[in-house]
Amino acid sequence: MTRSTRARFEGPLRSIGVVLRSGSPEINQVLDRLGAFCQQHGIDVVFEHGSAQGAPEGATIQAMDSGGLDLVVALGGDGTLLRAARSVIGAGVPVLGVNLGRLGFLTSLPADQLEWGLERILEEDAYLDFRFTLRTTVEGGSDGPYFALNDVVVHTHGAARVTPMNIEIGSDGSYEQAGSFSADGVILATPTGSTAYSMSAGGPIVAPEVECFVITPICPHSLAVRPLVVPANRDIRVTLLGSQVGHQLTADGQVVRALETHEAVVVRREREPVPLVRFSGQSFLNTLRRKLNWAAKPPERG
Repeated sequence: MTRSTRARFEGPLRSIGVVLRSGSPEINQVLDRLGAFCQQHGIDVVFEHGSAQGAPEGATIQAMDSGGLDLVVALGGDGTLLRAARSVIGAGVPVLGVNLGRLGFLTSLPADQLEWGLERILEEDAYLDFRFTLRTTVEGGSDGPYFALNDVVVHTHGAARVTPMNIEIGSDGSYEQAGSFSADGVILATPTGSTAYSMSAGGPIVAPEVECFVITPICPHSLAVRPLVVPANRDIRVTLLGSQVGHQLTADGQVVRALETHEAVVVRREREPVPLVRFSGQSFLNTLRRKLNWAAKPPERG
């Protein structure tokens, strides 16, 4: 699917869903402020099932993709935003990330600007940044599919040793051999996820507007294996060849499934993107410089 990657946020804003990280020390204060703002503006607030433990007593609990929500607010760090994004995949509900963590690369606001951001949304002075996601299945498996905004990782667990794997690229069930190699695993990342685990493993930084996947081997046992960028309209098939170590599938660093030898993992683009809320003046390059110090000017010598 091809569509514009940005659009104006258009109301109304009548109901907000909340996904939170309950371990944050300031979460209760932030929830009080959110509740007061929503009460003042006649906005209903509900909480996802995974946030029920940190929700106020008597709060409404429901699935974020069950309908009726105009916005989901993720209170936490990037991990909380990723969880919120997965909870609304296919529903088209915008996600606003409010950073209560350290880095907050994907989030849009620090906690002290929560009310300011909600005011901008009410005044339709915000826009939606559409990010495509991944749909992952295990061939022959009865579970899944697994969804991810950042990345899907097929990797070993337990003992530190490499495992052989095979990569194929294709579409509509027809694949072409890309190559086989031994490594600790392989990362299949979206452009959004290119600044996460893939970057740490030596993969390229990709602007969110680029329609592609990044295939990044993890510690490959060969100098000839390098990250590979492929079109987003392709399917990627990873087959495990080794039998001496355990393997697992991880989506966005949070969803885990054990894998057996010779099981094949198929990763493709999900049809509907997730809209992330952004504000005027915010851009990918600005965030890259500010959050990751990309190409920062070296300090002056004394």
